[in-house]
Formats: sequence, C-alpha cells, structure tokens
Amino acid sequence: MLRGHRRAARLTLERLAEASGVSARTLSDMERGRSRGPQQRTVTALADALALEGAARAELLDLARDGRLRGHWTRPSGLCELPGAVPDFTGRAAELVWMSELVYAESAPGVGVVGLVTGAAGLGKTTFAVRAAHAVRPSFPEGVYFLDLLGMSQRPVTADEALRHVLRALGVGDQDIPAATEGRASLYRSVLRDRRVLVVLDNAASEEQVRPLLPAGGAGRAMITTRRLLAGLEGVRRLVLGPLPLPEATHLLTGIIGERAATDEESDLTRLAELCGGLPLALRIIGNRLASRPGWAAGELAARLADEERRLDQLTAGDLKIANAFGMSYEQLAAPARALFRRLAAVPGPDVDADLAAVAGRMPVKETWDALDDLVDLGLLQDSTAGRYRFHDLVRLFARERLREEESPARRAELADRVTAWLLRTATLAGRWFEPGYGRPDRPDPELPSLASEEEAERWLRANVDNWLGAMRAAAARGRYAPVLDCAESMHWFSDRWAHGPHWREVFTLGAEAAAALGDLAQQAAQLNYLAWVHWVPSRDPRAVLRYAREALELAERGGATAQIAWSHQYAAGAARLLGRPAEAIASASRAAETFRALGDMDSYVQSLASIGNSLREEGRYTEALRQFRTALAVIDDEEPRMAPTVVAHCRPLGLIRIGQCLGHLGRRPEAIAALTAAIASLDAQRLTGFRLAEGLETLGALLADEGRTDGSRRAYARAAEVFAEVGDTEAAGRCRPLSAQP
Repeated sequence: MLRGHRRAARLTLERLAEASGVSARTLSDMERGRSRGPQQRTVTALADALALEGAARAELLDLARDGRLRGHWTRPSGLCELPGAVPDFTGRAAELVWMSELVYAESAPGVGVVGLVTGAAGLGKTTFAVRAAHAVRPSFPEGVYFLDLLGMSQRPVTADEALRHVLRALGVGDQDIPAATEGRASLYRSVLRDRRVLVVLDNAASEEQVRPLLPAGGAGRAMITTRRLLAGLEGVRRLVLGPLPLPEATHLLTGIIGERAATDEESDLTRLAELCGGLPLALRIIGNRLASRPGWAAGELAARLADEERRLDQLTAGDLKIANAFGMSYEQLAAPARALFRRLAAVPGPDVDADLAAVAGRMPVKETWDALDDLVDLGLLQDSTAGRYRFHDLVRLFARERLREEESPARRAELADRVTAWLLRTATLAGRWFEPGYGRPDRPDPELPSLASEEEAERWLRANVDNWLGAMRAAAARGRYAPVLDCAESMHWFSDRWAHGPHWREVFTLGAEAAAALGDLAQQAAQLNYLAWVHWVPSRDPRAVLRYAREALELAERGGATAQIAWSHQYAAGAARLLGRPAEAIASASRAAETFRALGDMDSYVQSLASIGNSLREEGRYTEALRQFRTALAVIDDEEPRMAPTVVAHCRPLGLIRIGQCLGHLGRRPEAIAALTAAIASLDAQRLTGFRLAEGLETLGALLADEGRTDGSRRAYARAAEVFAEVGDTEAAGRCRPLSAQP
C-alpha cells in the first residue's frame, strides 16, 4: 500500500525519505514487507508527506497498527480448541476429499475460501467437521480454531461475541479488540489474510451471524456447519451431507459396538442400520445401547425398532435422544410451518407436492410454498427438482408424534378425512381423462389441481400413486366405499397405459370389495374382470385369470350385467389361449364379440376380434388371423367413427403389430416392416410403452435382420431389450440384448 501511494504521488524513495524524515532503508523495508508494524509517528509522518486524507490515511494507519499488534499476539491456551475426533468415524470419503480440496483452493482477489457444510439434524455435521479439521491440521501451522455458534439454541452466539472469542484465541488482547462489530470484523479479516489458519464455525444460525466471520482472501480458511441452507451467502463452497449408505452405516454401527459385534448376527446389525435410516446420531444411540448392555441381542432391539410407534422412544441413550435433535429444528419454525410439518404426517405416501401440502396444512398455496421452504431450509424436509417434498423416515415419525401431541383427536380425524377425500377426488378426476366420454370436465372443481391434458393427468397419477392408493386403503378401512369404488373404476382405461404397474391388483381388489359392500353386483363383476386383466396382461397367470373371470361371470349373470358377461368371456378366452387351449379360446372370444356387437360396443368388439386373431395366430393359422386383424382395423378406421378416439389411439398400433407379425410369418416382409414401423411410431407419438411395444420392436428386429438391414435390426433389438427390462421381463430382455450387438 505504501508503494502504491508513493508511486501515485510520483515520488522516489529518496524524495519520500527527504519529505518525511524517514530513512530510505526503513521505507524500503516497509515496502518489501520486512517491516509490517512501524511506529505510529513514522506512519503519520509518511501520511503527511504523501498528503493522504480521509479513508486512505486511516487505512494506512490501521494497517500499521494491525502489524504492531500481530507482532505481540500469542495464542492463549485452551481458547477455541478443536474438540477430539470420535475414534470410530466411518465413511464420508468423498466429503473428506472435498475438505482437502478446500485447503488448497484458489479464489479471486479479495474473495475468501469458505466451506459450508449443511444437512439435517442427526447427520453428523459436527463430527465430520471435527474429523476433517484434524485431517488437514498439518496444512495450518498457525492453528485450527473451533467455535460453537449455538445456532439451534434460544440464544445463538452473536457475531460480535463470536469475533471477540476468535480474536482472543488468535492472540489479540482484550485491550486491542475494537468495541464495534465492524472494527472487530476488519481486524479479524486482516489476521486471516496473513495467517495460515482454519476457523471452524459450528452450528451456525443465519447469514447475519457468520458473514462478519468470513475471510476476505489470503491464507486463512473458514468452514461452517449448519442445519440451515444459508442461501444468502455468496461465493462459498457448499457440501450437503446426506444419510450414510447402508454398508457404511452398518460399518459405523459395528465400530461403535466394538468386540461384541462378533457375537451378533450380521443380518441383525444390517437391519438395525437400515431402521436408523443412515443417520449417524441414530446409529450412535443404538450402538451405545448395545455396547452398554452386553446381554441384549441385536435382533431383539431390531424387533423393537421395527414397531414405528415405539421407534423414536427406542432411539435414546443417556443424554442422546434423536427426537431432541429434531425438536431443536422444530422449535425454530414459525407457527404456520410447525402446523404444516406435523400435518404432513397425515399424508399416506412418502412425498407430496405443494397442492397436497396446502390441503394437509389447510393454508393457501402461496403460504404453503413459504412454509415448505422453511422446512427444507432446516432439513426437516427434503426437496427435489420435480417439486416434490419427502420426509426422512425418522423425521416422519417425529412429525407424527408432534401431530398426536399437539392436535386433538377430532382435528386429526378431520385432517385424515380431508386429505383422503381430496386425493380420491383428484385421482378419480385424473383417471377419467382416459375413459371414453369423460376427459376434461366441463366445470373444473376449484378445490382440485388443474389437470388440463392427458399428459398432466398421467403425470399426477404416476407421481402420486402411493398417496391415492393409500387414500383408497384409508377410505375402505373407514367404510367410505362409494369413493373407493369410483376411484377404482376410473382407473380402468388408464391402467392400460401403465400395464405393468405393481399396484393394480390392490386397486381393483379394493374396488371389488367396495362394490360387494355396496351390494352392486354389476360393479363387483367389473372389478373382478379388471383383476382378471391384471393377471392376464402384466403377470401372465392364466389360472388366476380364469378364476376371476368365472367369479365375474357368475355375478354378472345374477345382476343382469350383459357387458360384464361379455368381458368375462373375453378374459376366459385369454386364459384359455395361455393354457394352450385355442379352440376354447376362440369359442369364448366369439361369444364376447357377438355380445359386444349386439350392444353396439365397438370399442370392446374390436378387442374380441383381436383375441380371436391371436388364438388363430398362435395356432399357426396366419392367413385367418390376418383376416381377423384386418377386420378389426377396418372397424377402427371406419369413415363413420363408432369408437372412442382414445380407444382408437390405443388399439390401432396394437392391431398393426399383429398384422405385421402375421405378414412376417407369411413371408411378406416389406409389408410387415411397414406395418410394424407405423405401429411403433404411433406408440412413440403417444408416449406409450410396455410389453406390446417391446414385442413389436423384437419382431421388427428379426424382420430387418432377414432383409439384411443390420443397423436397423440392431437398433430395434437394443430398444426392445430396454423396454422388456422396464416392464420386468428379464428373460425377453436377455434374449434381445445379444442380438443388438450381432455383427
């Protein structure tokens, strides 16, 4: 700085020496950094000679004063001493690498190197910070300092207090510490600029608390741990701690319990680690309990933890209690965010979006967003790029406990009813987008989310499946059978778009039970027919298909439900085909086709024609099968449409696939390839995937190979393998994968 002022004044060393009365050698030592703490009268003389005024003069004088003070500072013993590391620290290898990179990181001039470690309660932020600080301690020969900022307490350490603590630890005497926060922060920055030190600021409360404690460039480093995101801090290097992976969690638990781990079953220890959700604090509590009670079996404790109602109570050891850690974060919340937090425990699925959260919290969506942000900021919720929010399993149990303690039984019942009803109404609305005759409602319900297209409806149903299925269970348990049945019925057409979803068996079982409770024979038969479909298309269990179809037929005949009688025959045909009884399959499908045609139900009639064609195709009667599929396609493409557009969009590509397969068997490969290519393009345009698409791709791959079109064949087989794998048919995927790599 002195050299800069001298050059700005266009003075040589000799001219400045002459003007100030300070020797040229002294000036040279000061400019080269050999003399950093000259006497005040010397610096005052230089400032006068340079005609410095205002801020420039004060800064030069302050730097000299800081230099004089640094020359006399020594670190008092025991102040801000780094705590000892735990001996059984486990994992966090990538995070420790992050810390070592922080040591040698470079930054722009005037920008300090600061590491910010964030994460929810119980994730071991302090333990990690202490372990990491010990690991890099040799890189900081002038000291590693640790200060607990008490961010979760009722009275966090103020920035002013923190600066005083750290400055004293750095060796600044009380008489040399400025009174004002700004002066303390300035002195602190000047010390960190020249000293190779690491300051660990643990458990920070806010940006305002730590901002004055950040270095502004130079040799010093700072590391902050906090439950909050501290999104307002700019230029910091962020590290988000998550739960430990199960192998590391099990390893940590084994290390805590020590020698007795040899007497416990490995599977029991793994189960305990799993129930702790990867939270190091929970693992330490469980480990300490086992280590202090040699007579306890790990399997017995795992059985206790498996009971969700008792799990939080079991996670206590001496003064360690997992609920206390969560409770400190909960106490930081404003009243609306607290209410939302505990009421989200009433949501049946593992995650929520803002609309569902607003229903649970009984608050406007705009306020809900603010409350969700607060919960994420404190680590009580995890968010995702998809706009969904999720509890850690143990945090959910804590929220449920708060709900039970702070809300009356009547309010809890009302909350459960409200959430359940909203989910069932929304799911029913979304499902009916795919049902002929429904689609977009004429008068949208203002209490439900706006689902303006099939794509939005499908996205909502897939993202919220655990929630609306949980609502079906809850409503059925409370005897609310009508909305359960409505919801199950609305899923009939949508289920074709997600044929291999694992939940349809339960959906339609709940629907059948609800219809039985309501005494509705026709609807009970319909739901049993849907269950026949579940065992036919996704799982290929023909005996179960036949069982459900016969039960449905009996109920439909008793209830006079002609359409369901036809569907029972249709599903019986599918079962007979799978059982290798083609004549029986053709007879049942023909009865179904006659009934559907008589009813004027062309949508279902086309499917029966396809069923007859499939039976003929599997018997090797390809010409007759081709005739059936083309008859069905003619009905689909009739100039006077008699089918629902959504059904046409679904059935046309499936018909083309069957036509292509028959043409291929008849040796008419170019026609077959054209039909299959058109079918696959149609399915792709509708974003439909599943077994039929994979089947079409596999057939196309074989035909292209026979035509010598190797590149196209490989691509078709590769994609077929992917789709088969998606729907869980590993055998078919394994069959196609090698063919995608053939020369």
